[in-house]
Amino acid sequence: MLDFILDQHRRDLGGFEVGRVLPQAKRRMVGPFIFFDHMGPVDFAPGFGREVDVRPHPHIGLSTVTYLFAGEITHRDSIGSEIEIKPGAVNWMTAGRGITHSERFEGLRRTGGTMNAIQSWVALPEADEETDPAFFHHDIGDLPSFEDKGVWGRLIAGEAFGLKAAVKTHSPMFYLHMTLADGAACELPQNYTERAVYIVSGSLSVEGQTAQAGQMLVFKPGDGGALTAVTASVIMLLGGEPIGPRFIDWNFVSSSKDRIEQAKADWRAGRMKLPDLDSGEFIPLPG
Repeated sequence: MLDFILDQHRRDLGGFEVGRVLPQAKRRMVGPFIFFDHMGPVDFAPGFGREVDVRPHPHIGLSTVTYLFAGEITHRDSIGSEIEIKPGAVNWMTAGRGITHSERFEGLRRTGGTMNAIQSWVALPEADEETDPAFFHHDIGDLPSFEDKGVWGRLIAGEAFGLKAAVKTHSPMFYLHMTLADGAACELPQNYTERAVYIVSGSLSVEGQTAQAGQMLVFKPGDGGALTAVTASVIMLLGGEPIGPRFIDWNFVSSSKDRIEQAKADWRAGRMKLPDLDSGEFIPLPG
């Protein structure tokens, strides 16, 4: 059964807005997902300003998942990764005990075009919070997909509908990109405690209620989770098993407040290595 409908809250990141869906006061997490931002959609003219870029900044205790529908992002991190993130690929960065990275719009700045993407954070189980940092890239060809009766889906991470994604995860979860034709129907995976659907575009009917683009529908544990497209829709299905409460402060996630304070002190004192290929500037600790 449906539990909550969460509206996104628009935030200005300095050049364009994002819609933040998680965390919220009435729902902090869905399974291990602790952060969920919809970047755009926004159209950029060629040569737009560098204030849109996200300068080097740190993370601990989580994995970031960047998934694009349109646009291009240049990722650089402190373990030597540099890659152009493009639509349909999975880019999974595990911060663990600590990583820094930047997100630049260099390719899009040259050509102009639309940016439309989801960035989510997946909190790590306590046993893995101090794991070594890592970055994994999986092209579209690595991702299992399916299609049936007006429903198309691509599994980004975890396991669902008999499919298993290649990306390394640390707790039971699922994450899918799906499209539904007008009137098409599907169900969320049944074998997870916490489940949700985010509407990227279009509209859905769920248990007699209509939900619109920019909303996340969170379901109660148990059976159910039937979705019908009122109009052709693009959606993200997400969820998994709860891993316990987490503290979140700026870009840091942890089961321990003391660990977050240590990370803040390390960043303030310059003890966290910047990306080798992008070390000329960084985002200071807020406040």
